[in-house]
Amino acid sequence: MSNFHWLDKYPQGIPSEIDPDRYSSIIDLFEESINKYRDLPAYENMGKQLTFGELDKLSQDFAAYLQNEVGLQKGDRIALQMPNLLQYPIAMFGAIRSGLVVVNTNPLYTAREMEHQFNDSGATAIVILANFAFNLEKVLPKTKIKTVVITEIGDILGGFKSLMVNWVVRRVKKMVPAYKIPNSVKFKDALKKGATKSYSRPSLDISEVAFLQYTGGTTGVSKGAMLTHRNILANMEQISAWMMPRLKDRDETIITALPLYHIFALTVNCLAMLKIGALNVLITNPRDMPAFIKELSAHKFTVLTGVNTLFNGLLNQPSFENVDFSALKITVGGGMAVQKAVALKWEEVTGVPLAEGYGLTEASPVLSCNPIDGSEKLGSIGIPLPSTDIKIFNDDQQEVTMGEVGELYAKGPQVMAGYWQRPGETENTMFGDWLKTGDMAVANEDGFFQIVDRKKEMILVSGFNVYPNEVEDVIATHPKVLEVAAIGVDDPKSTEAVKVFIIKRDESLTDQEIIDFCRENMTGYKCPKHVEFRTDLPKTNIGKILRRKLKEEES
Repeated sequence: MSNFHWLDKYPQGIPSEIDPDRYSSIIDLFEESINKYRDLPAYENMGKQLTFGELDKLSQDFAAYLQNEVGLQKGDRIALQMPNLLQYPIAMFGAIRSGLVVVNTNPLYTAREMEHQFNDSGATAIVILANFAFNLEKVLPKTKIKTVVITEIGDILGGFKSLMVNWVVRRVKKMVPAYKIPNSVKFKDALKKGATKSYSRPSLDISEVAFLQYTGGTTGVSKGAMLTHRNILANMEQISAWMMPRLKDRDETIITALPLYHIFALTVNCLAMLKIGALNVLITNPRDMPAFIKELSAHKFTVLTGVNTLFNGLLNQPSFENVDFSALKITVGGGMAVQKAVALKWEEVTGVPLAEGYGLTEASPVLSCNPIDGSEKLGSIGIPLPSTDIKIFNDDQQEVTMGEVGELYAKGPQVMAGYWQRPGETENTMFGDWLKTGDMAVANEDGFFQIVDRKKEMILVSGFNVYPNEVEDVIATHPKVLEVAAIGVDDPKSTEAVKVFIIKRDESLTDQEIIDFCRENMTGYKCPKHVEFRTDLPKTNIGKILRRKLKEEES
């Protein structure tokens, strides 16, 4: 099987190749954008905007603080642990401009997870939101972290608003559990100290690591994917090339509900939009749907990225239909499979197709995407991005014929340098230059690829392979179902049986209704034998349902 159809399917104006070496480092890209768009707004959060020029000044102040006050050297690791706040791009770009390696950390991590990640990465400094400092206090003596910079939600909002927001968060909402971390530094104080110091631009090689992006939490022990400046810049160029026929420099507003510490938002929302001078509207808590929709209503936004559960959640808010979608040009879904029912409803409500993309942390992250010119294929992950090759292999690492299911392998300049200090894991994940994704996929006759399911999550029923995505896709179309997850459970007769976990949209829904509905729409062995109704499902920080957690509960 070859890539014979891909170029035929590329939207007009999109190149088949990008130059992954256009910039010598992320600092080059940052400085180019600052010089081009200095007076334009770069970020907005809670009504406060930062211009590109202000981002330049503040991130340089933070870089100077790290270099002079802390004494960090090029290649040292710094952890960032906060949701979408203006502090994140300031700290992240400040760290990158210091030549440091950024270790993005989920704020919702438990103390145990934090300890693992900090020790595994060898981080010696951290910027953390005060709301989560109580967990850091528990593990700090067990790590190599010597410098702790603590920020509060309102720190960059300015003046009275800053004081008021921080007071309400601490005193009224009581969102900051008590903690005691001696010698910690306030983020605002770090910026003030840095402003009095000189900044020294480091000499960086494009092959040096920029981010340690931890992955594997949904399938096993969390590992640090080493993403180099070249990896990140290449994927940024690929994404930019894919979207630019629809976008204009200086003219876009992107809604960033996915956390910037997640690789999807980091590359797509943060860097690709930085390149074109777009305004990034940061949503700190997208789970607060009424507040999120109010924020959407306040902007003429042109780009929106998210995951299936986010789109589904928005569509189930009555007020969402009142949002003005007249400026919206592109909606991209990734991070997990986009269900057909959600994609169809999204286009019906917004008038804009929901283009599904595909990637993984180890690929910085995007490998493929549906065209955004109206030729999307519902239920597919589209075609490979420029300078990206995708093939389907069987267990003998032989390429399969078209229409045959196998494991998706990918190759391109965005593929990681390997796992941090885990050569064995790296070797198991790579086949030469090819990244073994662990996802089962199929290529159809028009050159588009479709993910069937995670290789490790496939359900074996009486010798037949059942893919949870297919079961979930069918059940999601039932009008009384809000969310669904499918797993395999032990069965003495059939090895495994399908069990589904459902959040009801309508309380009258019964398990027999679900089973009957599945029998009408799927062959017998794919139908669930067990149905459990729940009020919530375990999810990752970006809303991806954790089937692994459900399986653990069943074992």
